[in-house]
Amino acid sequence: MSRGPFTSPWGEVEIAPAISGEGAAPASPVSETEDLRRRAWAAAAAVVDPELPVLTIADLGVLRDVTVRDGQVEVAITPTYSGCPAMNVIALEIGLALDRAGIGGAQVRTVLSPAWTTAWLTPEGRRKLAAYGVAPPQNGAGRRALFGAETVLCPQCGSVHTERLSEFGSTSCKALWRCTDCREPFDYFKCH
Repeated sequence: MSRGPFTSPWGEVEIAPAISGEGAAPASPVSETEDLRRRAWAAAAAVVDPELPVLTIADLGVLRDVTVRDGQVEVAITPTYSGCPAMNVIALEIGLALDRAGIGGAQVRTVLSPAWTTAWLTPEGRRKLAAYGVAPPQNGAGRRALFGAETVLCPQCGSVHTERLSEFGSTSCKALWRCTDCREPFDYFKCH
């Protein structure tokens, strides 16, 4: 049974039919709630960051929590920095992903405390950043960056001979760097 089309700012989106529980043994309310939470988490976790499309919001650590109360799903997200313009798009995409998973009426809530930190990036997210050509933040580099002794590995050739060209890169959360060995410019995901 199809739930029909859903109109988004980008046009009409067909929502997949809900999975029927016909023939299944009745589940307890606890297991139904946990199943709903897991399905909602999986759908939300697959949403990609619009500024770094190789990363999901789970890779970034932006997806903080999914809760279910009285059958109502609430997704909590934390921006990488205050005023991040991608958050509205991310919230909309989460809603669309949940609708496609047959989970309608979910609420997306922005959580500002605790503030997001690059420590929340997953190891997989760091690997994906480097493969995409963006130097991932170095663990513990935040303190070194404050005192000017920061070493950033070139994501192209792996050299430590790099220099910062600008504190601001293609987005506010990145700085522009260049490798002095391979001469390639690259973005560095700032620590914070």
